[in-house]
Amino acid sequence: MESFASIVRNSFHQQASLNPTTVCFPDCEDVRVLQAAHILLEKNIAIPLLVGHRKSIESIALSNEIEINGIKIVVPQEDDGIQRYAEMFFDLRKTKGISIEEATKKVLQPLYYGGLLLKDGIVDSCVAGATTSTGDVLRAAIQTVGLKKNTSVVSSYFIMILSNKVVFFADCGVVPNPDSKELSNIASSTVQNFRKLFRSEIPNVAFLSFSTKGSATTDSVLKVREAFELFKNENPSIIADGELQFDAAFVPEIALKKAEDSPVKGNANIYIFPNLDAGNIAYKIAQRIGNATAIGPIIQGLEKPYCDLSRGCSVNDIVDVASISSLLSS
Repeated sequence: MESFASIVRNSFHQQASLNPTTVCFPDCEDVRVLQAAHILLEKNIAIPLLVGHRKSIESIALSNEIEINGIKIVVPQEDDGIQRYAEMFFDLRKTKGISIEEATKKVLQPLYYGGLLLKDGIVDSCVAGATTSTGDVLRAAIQTVGLKKNTSVVSSYFIMILSNKVVFFADCGVVPNPDSKELSNIASSTVQNFRKLFRSEIPNVAFLSFSTKGSATTDSVLKVREAFELFKNENPSIIADGELQFDAAFVPEIALKKAEDSPVKGNANIYIFPNLDAGNIAYKIAQRIGNATAIGPIIQGLEKPYCDLSRGCSVNDIVDVASISSLLSS
């Protein structure tokens, strides 16, 4: 019998296949990325585009018997658009003191060239991180694609597939200690992406703390409370509450005891963590002890989808994130 996690993951693939978009892979000199690109093309989930050194890519594919015929490879050093992209990047970064020579060198790097292809509309999204750090991916994404309008912070979320439901955890991968305004912004971005991926579901947001509705008063509790108030002022129609302990946000029976008047009612599907310590630990506990399937981190707050992968990602992880990035770009 097919697991609930497989049903959810396959639904992402099927939705993406209805309108396949072009997904760029800037760190594609890795067997897992090439295997994922082959699956994406074979199943018509997305149109992969590889940015890197052609001989290296072809050698890896050949030695691992991966069919990549039909997949476009862009080599920055050989691409006709290199000078235009160098000038584009110079214009984007000249206020930071970059020279045209430095810009030219930078755009030869696949992470930056892929970002400029995304900025230019040649591709619809980017997926990187299989061989590069999150810091390197984020720097390239921010410097090429840029932040989304009215967004003050780049953050991330995990799609957590539980035994019978799907919830979002944010931020579990990027912002170490967000202030109240940043927490509110993270929640707004997460709600937007939740709506894109689960159009029939109603967002229900819990701002998490070790305190529920004033059971404690510390700086960290006050930060969460203020974040909720900022969020609610900007999003009055969205079901949300804070500060809430996890059990009061997740279990209806406990919500009745701890937060009887809370609109969340123990049915939150979006959980906003007060800092990266809490978020990162929580998703890994849910994954390793609770047997939840974690997809992500999915980067948010950028003008266009430039997604990050864990360097320990599997082929299936890459296919999943590429499917989601495709859906977010459509």
